[in-house]
Amino acid sequence: MAQTSITQGHGIEGSFGGLPAEYTSLNDATVVILPVPFDMTTSYQQGTDKGPEALIEASRNLELYDIETHSEVYKVGIHTAEPVRESSSKAMLQKAEERTLDYLNQGKFVVTLGGEHSISAAPIRAHAKKFAPFSVLQFDAHADLQDAYLGDPLSHASVMARVKEIKEVDKIVSVGIRSMSSDELHNLDRENTFFAHELHQDTKWWDEVIDRLADNVYITFDLDVFDSSLMSSTGTPEPGGLFWHQVLPLIKKVSEKKNVIGLDVVELLPKEGNPAPDFLAAKLVYKILSYLFHEKSKVE
Repeated sequence: MAQTSITQGHGIEGSFGGLPAEYTSLNDATVVILPVPFDMTTSYQQGTDKGPEALIEASRNLELYDIETHSEVYKVGIHTAEPVRESSSKAMLQKAEERTLDYLNQGKFVVTLGGEHSISAAPIRAHAKKFAPFSVLQFDAHADLQDAYLGDPLSHASVMARVKEIKEVDKIVSVGIRSMSSDELHNLDRENTFFAHELHQDTKWWDEVIDRLADNVYITFDLDVFDSSLMSSTGTPEPGGLFWHQVLPLIKKVSEKKNVIGLDVVELLPKEGNPAPDFLAAKLVYKILSYLFHEKSKVE
């Protein structure tokens, strides 16, 4: 892998970070970005199928040097894969799981980009075939624990109920929840749920979250965990959410103390004329990768 630095700029269209070919070869890359532009079960605003493309487009304008970690994580290689495009939930989940497992078998760290949150069940099932046991760290405004929503057990509102059924997942630790139906209470693990209204007074909860996680951790990140004033471009932008400097230090601590095995970022619903949320989502992905791989990409 070449080690010359590249500067911020539009770069290559369709490539995360706008990275040129020398940093995107699948054979050499440490990270694979897997877009899953799927939006079939959303219940308020639709358009999350445009999210992966908007996030990747915004990422072309990132500064590729991360100040906090003094690293340029793109140097570990980031391959942007062809999107998974299917017309039904069942077909999408099957194909996304197969694609994720294939990359895992090649030793890649997979970042799955949604699309609606229902897509997360697929990469989590793929990771269950390689890692056991592991915890799922869920960042979300919504519990997503309905057995079925509008009769659909594969709905975005049921994704964590499906994840609970995966035997290799020892627990789900949920952060930022502030909206749910009473129908979900029977599925709720109250001890491992950190409601948003409980998290604004101090940061002691960071360590409490980490203490509940297994050694291996998969992160599923619904962007609506952020307060709607910060992240308005989601299907259901909820007020009362978390902010950048509440979320990122927790992820940094998790990366230091646990083995993060995979990541998905979902529910970006881009809005014309407001690119800031798209850029936030791209920055989030790059920051998490910087936390995970900064030792391999330090600036000399």
